[in-house]
Amino acid sequence: MRQSRWTPSIVPNVSDQNVYFVLDCFERSGCAWREPDIGQTDLETVIHDLMSGQYNDPQRVVPFNTFEHWADDVSEDVAREIRRRADAAHQDLSSSIEDFVVRHAGRERQLNLRLA
Repeated sequence: MRQSRWTPSIVPNVSDQNVYFVLDCFERSGCAWREPDIGQTDLETVIHDLMSGQYNDPQRVVPFNTFEHWADDVSEDVAREIRRRADAAHQDLSSSIEDFVVRHAGRERQLNLRLA
């Protein structure tokens, strides 16, 4: 009888935690799922990294949960949140993140009304 070899999992050992990956594209090298540091796989860190220009040309944001066995594309939700935060802070976005936001959330912007 042939014995199967054990192969370690590449999936982080986190219980009931969403792990977020960003599909990032590079001019000549193509696209890759960027591997975040193990302690920085949460949504807040991904949004901060996107807004601060840590990605070259982000295409998608996909979380997965190994405990619950699911993955989803949350690019539109992330794009809307980035737009909301930038608008609230009266902050301009870099061209790469602006492209991501327009691609997933459209060109519409929320205008802040100042009440006297």
